[in-house]
Amino acid sequence: MTKVAIITGISSGMGHAAALYFQKQGFEVYGGARRVEKLQDLKEAGIHTQKLDVTDKLSLINLVDKAVAEQGQIDVLVNNAGYGEFGPLEEIPMENVQKQFDVNLFGVDRITKLVLPVMRRQGYGRIVNISSIGGDIYSPLGGWYYATKAGLNMWSDSLDLEVKQFGIRSVIVQPGGTKSEWSKVAFDNVRKNLAENSPYGPMIDRVDELMSKISTNATSEDLAKVFYKAATDIKPKRRYFNSITDHAAVAFARTMPRAYKALVSRVIK
Repeated sequence: MTKVAIITGISSGMGHAAALYFQKQGFEVYGGARRVEKLQDLKEAGIHTQKLDVTDKLSLINLVDKAVAEQGQIDVLVNNAGYGEFGPLEEIPMENVQKQFDVNLFGVDRITKLVLPVMRRQGYGRIVNISSIGGDIYSPLGGWYYATKAGLNMWSDSLDLEVKQFGIRSVIVQPGGTKSEWSKVAFDNVRKNLAENSPYGPMIDRVDELMSKISTNATSEDLAKVFYKAATDIKPKRRYFNSITDHAAVAFARTMPRAYKALVSRVIK
């Protein structure tokens, strides 16, 4: 029997790669994004695409209803849509903060609530929530983004305890840096959120210079395989990482918080 996956945020990066990878593994894939012009190649590949905004409940209902009407089931939901509202905490406008939570956390809750009744009737299902190592580590300028991902981690763990009785599991994938446009968009937001004559200008320049020197070998295709493993493992793990380095960074920040903070402070100087 063909399995069915819904994936949000498939216009680029990890979501785009995941849609293609799940389909190649035999899944019927349903998904969408706000930028529909970037979905054409997925549509041509046989993926069911549509305009999707996780802050718009109606568009989420349309996606879920279409998948159920055409396939009669939903095996996997991959909550991938998200972005980084970076900038100094003192200067990010509250409306931008609210949007960050609306997309990265509340949007996850909206679509999951639509999928859970279907999975309960089936007696099985997997919710894969794409968080970040930023749910456990932190640095200057990303405070609100990290807060959404830390919240997502706790939300997922609580959900898992509630729905395991129905044969449904909720797990977290924590990517680190990847070769995608995500970082550029996040740092563009830093500049947009910067007040005129901001006292944080020098810090932003230092962080920008540091980020430009950090390289990563991880690709969106690498993460797509991690998404798939999280979605299909018979005995799912609580957390999934792409690399030992990502896992080690989280372990370091959680078990040695003072040392981690001292290291970050030293690096940005």
